[in-house]
Amino acid sequence: MPKKPSKRFASALKVADLTKQYPLAEAVEILNKFPKAKFDETVELSFRLGVDGASGDQNVRGTTPLPNGSGKKVRILVFTDNPQAALAAGADHAGLADMMQKVNEGWLDFDVAIATTEAMKQVRTLARVLGPKGLMPNPKSGTVTDDIPAGIKAVKAGRVEFKMDKTANIGVGVGKRSFTSAQVLENVQAVVDAVGKAKPNTFKGGQFIKSVTISSSMSPSVKIASTEFSKY
Repeated sequence: MPKKPSKRFASALKVADLTKQYPLAEAVEILNKFPKAKFDETVELSFRLGVDGASGDQNVRGTTPLPNGSGKKVRILVFTDNPQAALAAGADHAGLADMMQKVNEGWLDFDVAIATTEAMKQVRTLARVLGPKGLMPNPKSGTVTDDIPAGIKAVKAGRVEFKMDKTANIGVGVGKRSFTSAQVLENVQAVVDAVGKAKPNTFKGGQFIKSVTISSSMSPSVKIASTEFSKY
């Protein structure tokens, strides 16, 4: 016997026909009309890409600033020989050997890890721990830098990282339900453009971005019309 949908989900189904695709602005408005949870839900974009997820030369990843921030308090760990300067710049945790030991022991109480170029020589040994969690510092994401204050500022201002999984899907937070529709729309457009521009040079022919949906933590997904990303 099929499972009965929750009251919140059933209410959301009355807002719009979720089998249809909608222009981006309309999709955001539909999401805004869905019943809200008791906490400030995260708004997320989900991408289905046309690349070969198993091919190493078609990996898709990158970062982009969000015009209106992410609405999330980001806890930052900085691997550095100068922890005092990193803490003064806004890091929540900083150090090198001591922080590496804590991580090796299972401590992962942070959202983003940043490392100096010099520190990365040692931090690379944490790849098996941090890699699977998506927490490994990486030059492409701007988290390996010698300008630690600028790196911290960019992360706290709402820069988000996106990375494709092995099934060629990407999920990335673009704000909170407490944001206005205009704020969410601006953030969504920035992320769609960033993912589109991250198309690998090795990808030839076909549609790079095959589908995009928008949802919140406790809501169903709204399909975005392919005309909004067909240029990619």
